[in-house]
Amino acid sequence: MTHLKEGDKAPDFSAKDEQGNTVSLSDYKGKKLVVFFYPKASTPGCTAEACNLNENYDRFKSKGYEILGVSADSAKRQSNFKNKYGFQYSLLADEDKNVIEAFGVWGPKKFMGREYDGIHRTTFIIDENGIIEDVITKVKTKAHTSQILSE
Repeated sequence: MTHLKEGDKAPDFSAKDEQGNTVSLSDYKGKKLVVFFYPKASTPGCTAEACNLNENYDRFKSKGYEILGVSADSAKRQSNFKNKYGFQYSLLADEDKNVIEAFGVWGPKKFMGREYDGIHRTTFIIDENGIIEDVITKVKTKAHTSQILSE
């Protein structure tokens, strides 16, 4: 779905997190960043994915990674999601879909025979210089950490 690939410069972005703070790609300069896009806060697959990343947060930190979750949910919904599960990373409330569209993860989807537009669950691994190291389009929600961090 996304037009971005390994070796591309990650799109510069700014969006509000669940607390209303502006978060930009430039905030992570010099750090590795995992940006995961998910369809909807508090749904089973998204919860499994976000919890899997959170349970392994210390492993990510020890390898120099920051984590950022993005969906089109409101800041209030993101805040409730983060607080309910105790996520240690920020969630962007990209209601206007600027970040989602910049990364090319919005488009037609099918679910139970119905077609609609939505977020394609996709994860981008971005290096210290803002270059995309990997794009994961076939996300395993319950084992996503192992897709990102090689043992």
